[in-house]
Amino acid sequence: MIGKIRKGNGFKGCVNYVLGKEQAVLLYAEGVLAESNRDIIRSFILQAGMNPDLKKPVGHIALSYSPVDAPKLTDGKMIQLAQEYMREMKITDTQYIIVRHQDREHPHVHIVFNRIDNNGKTISDRNDMYRNEQVCKKLKAKHGLYFAKGKEYVKQHRLREPDKSKYEIYNAIKNEIGKSRNWQQLQTRLAEKGIGIHFKYRGQTGEVQGVSFSKGEYTFKGSEIDRSFSFSKLDKCFGDAELNTTESNRQTVSAPVQEPAQTPGKADSPLLAGLGGLFSAPSSPADETSDNPGERKKKKKKRHLKL
Repeated sequence: MIGKIRKGNGFKGCVNYVLGKEQAVLLYAEGVLAESNRDIIRSFILQAGMNPDLKKPVGHIALSYSPVDAPKLTDGKMIQLAQEYMREMKITDTQYIIVRHQDREHPHVHIVFNRIDNNGKTISDRNDMYRNEQVCKKLKAKHGLYFAKGKEYVKQHRLREPDKSKYEIYNAIKNEIGKSRNWQQLQTRLAEKGIGIHFKYRGQTGEVQGVSFSKGEYTFKGSEIDRSFSFSKLDKCFGDAELNTTESNRQTVSAPVQEPAQTPGKADSPLLAGLGGLFSAPSSPADETSDNPGERKKKKKKRHLKL
């Protein structure tokens, strides 16, 4: 079950669209004269006139279900689910129609409702996208509806931007992550597909906080593309050893790594070698100048004299 919510300013176009589809069936009407499209439109417009300041009084919801659920989705069940969805979304005490379409293999209905309720008050759309997602999950669990097992079931050839670019990035990362030994290789492979990698750093440090991916004019956080594409989860694909980019190489190298522990021979590790020598190995303790005991003694004596 997937819900898509839109708002508009013209009842005529919306009503004619949902009822004008071939084999469209008006399943239910509430608060409107339903003898014809014209009667329905007039009813909506009349009530919307109670609050002329609202620029977009038209509410339009598409509720789509998996083809797996088709045998159980009778017209009566579709009405029940639509009305329960509206109650959960706090879309109540207003005019609406429920129309079933038969033009796709998956069952779906369209709900057109008046955002001006029967008392002339506006039905809030605050956080409606978030609430829509939560309500759909709740109803799927309650009514035993099918839960899709990933993005593979999405009909990507029908997608429009920006979803089209998002799924292209998803497919590219999924295909290339297993072939890449480190971030640098993944960056190179994705660049060949026109996809860029961008890292978010904590303040002015080299500590990586997150990752995003871009294609054309669109940029998405890794977790927006898929929950498994956050920086921390993708980074685990390259092993537990992580390096931090330094200030000097951050501008030229996008591959995030964390400085390894200072142990003998660590500079020759496969992980550092895999990064093409772009990250400098840490200096050894022997390279550091030890404190001069005499200097410390002088400093203590000087402090004593000042006191």
